[in-house]
Amino acid sequence: MDKKIAVLTDSTAYIPQDLIKKYDIHVIPLLVNWGEESYLDNVEITPEIFYERLTADSVLPTTSQPSAGAFKEIFDELSGAYDGVVAVLLSSHLSGTVDSAITAKEMMSGFKVEIVDSELTTMALGLMVIEAAKVAQSGCGISEVAEAAKKLIGKMRVMFVVDTLEFLHKGGRIGGAKRLMGSMLAMKPLLELKDGRITPLDSVRTKKKAIQTMLGHFYEDANDKSNIHLTVYHGVAGEDAEYVLSQAKEKFALESSIIAKLSPVIGVHTGPGTVGMAYYFD
Repeated sequence: MDKKIAVLTDSTAYIPQDLIKKYDIHVIPLLVNWGEESYLDNVEITPEIFYERLTADSVLPTTSQPSAGAFKEIFDELSGAYDGVVAVLLSSHLSGTVDSAITAKEMMSGFKVEIVDSELTTMALGLMVIEAAKVAQSGCGISEVAEAAKKLIGKMRVMFVVDTLEFLHKGGRIGGAKRLMGSMLAMKPLLELKDGRITPLDSVRTKKKAIQTMLGHFYEDANDKSNIHLTVYHGVAGEDAEYVLSQAKEKFALESSIIAKLSPVIGVHTGPGTVGMAYYFD
């Protein structure tokens, strides 16, 4: 019997556990570094514990990608049960994770490894991974599985509202000028992940209005579309996420919908209170 292709992603996708199990998805964690301690993302530190500590601790955490050695270890492990692996990973503009995976790939011999730079993160990445995993489960080869992920890169849209730009600024994920403008005007920024980078989309005075603006962009994009796949994700903003999904469902018949939490690694950069949308149309 032929072995199947494994699908691997990183912890920033934060795919709900039931879907990881259903689609046989493998996950390599990034690291949250807090003072002298390091934690494996969503393995040794959960979102609940992370955000509670983030609001209380005077020391701000940082993040780092998995090492090439960590990728080599998981590739070796998968090689015993699979013919190859497709690793669909967060944007190379946001992290060195793809670089670590490429280094590990060069260490492998006789085991096929395909690496896909998603240009995304959060559950936008997760939606790509799920699509690739469905194709893998159908028995397709490594090229077809990788292509299933790649074809969604240009289709996916990712928007999110943050309570403050402070965390993105300190993590070097967005320019200082925009942060200062947002702080001075007490604005709630609406941001977009585009071409692998975080870019400003709009600034609104209140979070409620920022969420409505985000929904307005979604309504415009989804108008007259079918097969809408939507994920709403959040960092300890569950009520906001439920509201966003309920509004989307009122206007459109969604092909699939998921509410997901932001992993601690993403939370380091976005801070608490973040709520966003990731979606595509078949």
